[in-house]
Amino acid sequence: MTQQYKAVWWAVLLPLAAVLIWSLNITVTRYVADYISPVSISFYRWLVAFLVLTPFMLSKVWRERQLVLAHWKQLAVLGAFGMVLYQGLGYSAAHYTSATNMGIINAFIPVFTIFVSMFMLRDIPNRFAVIGSILSFAGLLYVMVQGNFSHLLQSDGYLGDAMMVLAVFFYAFYGVFLKKWQLQIPLLISLYVQIIFALLYHLPFVLWLGLDGIHSQNLGSVLYAGIFPSLIAPLVWMLAVQHLGPNRTSIFMNLMPVFTALIAWVWLGESWTIYHSIGGAVILVGILLAQYSPKLK
Repeated sequence: MTQQYKAVWWAVLLPLAAVLIWSLNITVTRYVADYISPVSISFYRWLVAFLVLTPFMLSKVWRERQLVLAHWKQLAVLGAFGMVLYQGLGYSAAHYTSATNMGIINAFIPVFTIFVSMFMLRDIPNRFAVIGSILSFAGLLYVMVQGNFSHLLQSDGYLGDAMMVLAVFFYAFYGVFLKKWQLQIPLLISLYVQIIFALLYHLPFVLWLGLDGIHSQNLGSVLYAGIFPSLIAPLVWMLAVQHLGPNRTSIFMNLMPVFTALIAWVWLGESWTIYHSIGGAVILVGILLAQYSPKLK
């Protein structure tokens, strides 16, 4: 009994660690926006991850080359949506919005996933999912307009938030593609090949826009982004799914806005306002409601 309790307790720490790493990365993204271009940090991030993984993964990928070749199209799509569109838009959004807002919008991944699943998998959401999604969207709008809906009539000021919403929408596609295809490929091999595709997708942008240099003000952020959120957090998250299951693990993503806001407050001096509290609470209630699945009698 005691041993089982310890196992569960340690398993709970796994998703907490992953969410903390991802939350810190959002703040790092906002911090480094003044020191490096979105294309540069995105490219360097996956280059670092590639260099770290290559000594361990290259021989394994070669042994499983037939399996990789059989699914290269799916891996190419996953790399595009999960590593280029989502991350690239996130780095661009950091130039126009706060880390706190980015963290709140990231919490929308489960809600967007519900509606993407509806169109791609014909997975019809129940009434709780619909009501919860509408409630969460209202909370998001409340945060974006800083508690005053009359601001919606203004034509500017929401570029960063809009880009982050689009980024999260693309990541929802990434999750649904994983569920739809259910590729029978070892997770590390899948991650490594997706990183290779991500680097290839960056090359036209790098050739057109160029790369910023690495210096003392952005080196730490590049290394952190390339190692912790790119490699360590996904592995820890996958271990959490194995121990807790996907549903119990996904609930921990709702902590990301809280962690991000706290880190941004301590590090960047961003303020947590009343509209963040009200809008964040509405979003959280909506997300929990959207994930509720009543058991049929």
